[in-house]
This record gives sequence, C-alpha cells and structure tokens, in this order.
Amino acid sequence: MEMEGEKQNLFEVDLGHLMAFDSHHTFPSQPLSREDLIKDCLHKGTQLVQAIADALFTLPSTEDVDGPLVKLPPPLTRLPREKHLPKPKPPTKWELFAKKKGIQKRKKDKIVYDEQSGTWKRRFGYDRANDEDAVPIIEAKPTDDPEEDPFAKRKENKKKRVEKQEKNRLQNLKEAAKFGALPSHVQLAATALPITGTQAAPKKVTKDELGSVAGIAATATASGGKFDKKLRGEKPAQHKGKYRKFLPVVEGKGMGSQEREQTEKILNKIISKNSHDILNVDKAVTMHNVKKEKKRKFEKGKASATDSKLKTQKKSFKKGNSKKGKTKGK
Repeated sequence: MEMEGEKQNLFEVDLGHLMAFDSHHTFPSQPLSREDLIKDCLHKGTQLVQAIADALFTLPSTEDVDGPLVKLPPPLTRLPREKHLPKPKPPTKWELFAKKKGIQKRKKDKIVYDEQSGTWKRRFGYDRANDEDAVPIIEAKPTDDPEEDPFAKRKENKKKRVEKQEKNRLQNLKEAAKFGALPSHVQLAATALPITGTQAAPKKVTKDELGSVAGIAATATASGGKFDKKLRGEKPAQHKGKYRKFLPVVEGKGMGSQEREQTEKILNKIISKNSHDILNVDKAVTMHNVKKEKKRKFEKGKASATDSKLKTQKKSFKKGNSKKGKTKGK
C-alpha cells in the first residue's frame, strides 16, 4: 500500500482538466504482445484515475442533495489548439466609413411604435411596425409622375436595395478571402477552398464519377429515363438493385399456367399436414357462425317488416268524432 501511495505521488495531476499523467513511465524495449500491452495500459490507466480521485477528495466540498460538490481549481497545463488561431477579418467599407466619421454602433430596441395602428409592435418579422407592404394608400407628392404606379415603384426600390446589400456582402467576402479570413461556414460551403482558407487546386473529376453523375441525372425522371432522348455514344443507365416481377394483367401465352401454379401453391400450403400452424381453425369456425347468425337475424327482421305491411290496419274511431256526426245528422 505504501508503494502504491508513493507511485501515485509521482503522478502529475491537473484537476482543472481532470487529467493525470506519469512522466517517468517507459515501455519495455522488447515489443510486447497485444494482450500484454492492453493489460499494461489498463493497469496504468487505473492508477492514474485513482490518483485523480484521491486528489479530488482532498478539496473542500459542500453537501448537496446529489452528494458532495467540489470547485475545481484553474487548470495548470496549457493544452495545444486543434486548429490554428483565426485570422482577424478585414474591416468592411461601412466599418471604415463609420470609424472615419466617428459613428458608434448602438443597439436598437426590438419594440417600436407603429404610427398606422397606434400600437407598439416588433421592429422586424411578421406583423412588424411601419410595414410598407401593409400601407393601403400612398400620399402623392407634387414631384411624382401621375402615370407611374407608386406601389410598383416602391417594390422595385426595395429589390434594388436588396441587390445592393448582397453585392456589398459578396465584395466583403472577396476582401476577406484575400487575407484568408473567411468565415468557417463559407469555407465549408466552398468546394475549392479548404478549411485553412488557402486556395487549393480544383479536384479533377474522373470518367467513372462523370458517368455515375450522368446516370443519376438520366434516371431522375418519373419514367427512370426510359423516354428521354439519348446522346450519341451514351450508354444506358445501369439499374442497381433487383427488378420486381409481376404477372401481366392480360393473360397471354403461358401466363395462365403461371397464375394457376401460384394459386395451387398457396392452396397446398394452406391445406397441408401442418395447416393448424398456418390457419386458425377455431377462429375461422367462430367467424363463420357469427356471419351465419347475423344473416339469420337480418332475414328474420326483413320478413317481419313485410308481414306488418301486409296486415290490415284497423281505424280507431274516437268518441268525439261520433258525437260530431250525430249532431250534424240532427
């Protein structure tokens, strides 16, 4: 036990990362077998985990419902980054202009006052405040052309603004690509640019890849490219998978025997020695009896209805009616 405690003291433990390692560990010069190497690694890993657990129990703890809680100290080991540091993005034209003029970016309120409805609404999104598309009437100015549609003009102006913003965005991305500071999602979307941001040589497409892409495009129609026009030298698309076989709707030569064979095969399977495994006889008899009983009740009800129609209906004479007849006779 003392030897194990001394060994654990030799381990370097970093509780900030929950990490422990043995800087004095060496593997034997002779190569071990795979089983011996796995046993050695498991034994060393158990010692390192035990050292981390012992160090955790030396920290001051607070009691909680789930158990004792400890606050980890700041990490001591500086771990290397997986990827390089991101390069700073070059400022856009607007950022350069705002810096030159001293314009500071301020956070806008999400809720603004809508002059049309007289209520507070969201600045952006559905049912936003001061929406141009929701204005039913546009006041004409003295300088406006009476033959020009103001709604179409406003729609055209909005389209131009969107196009201008998209043009500026692409221009900013081009400037960032020169410095190798493209955003990660743009780098992943661009096939010619690796994640490092440097220009890579475009991949040469092989003949087989082109053929597979052409085959996929040819069979993308509803008919599987059956009625599409073929180019000169174009091979028919390869069908990967199994074809499903169906009997034709119209009986032809030799097809009647196939259908008969299928029917006989099913009947022989049902009427076989082990038919009790396939067909539940008790359930079939019960269903037959239930159907027979329902049919008998239906016919009985139908017969009673016809008998009631054929019977003569006696008229009931009320006393009041006879009295009225006597008075009229008097």
